[in-house]
Amino acid sequence: MFNHFRSQIPSLELVPSSGGVFEVSVNGHKIYSKKETGEFPEHELIISELEKLKA
Repeated sequence: MFNHFRSQIPSLELVPSSGGVFEVSVNGHKIYSKKETGEFPEHELIISELEKLKA
């Protein structure tokens, strides 16, 4: 994912959590939550959701 958007990411923050929580947010907008879906996402899904934000 980082390689795909390398030139477009001015900053990146990783926030530690517990209990298997994995969420991806962009500018405060949550685009994926493992806690809500119960599944770890394929990287293609995250890239697709990020591409939608660019449109």
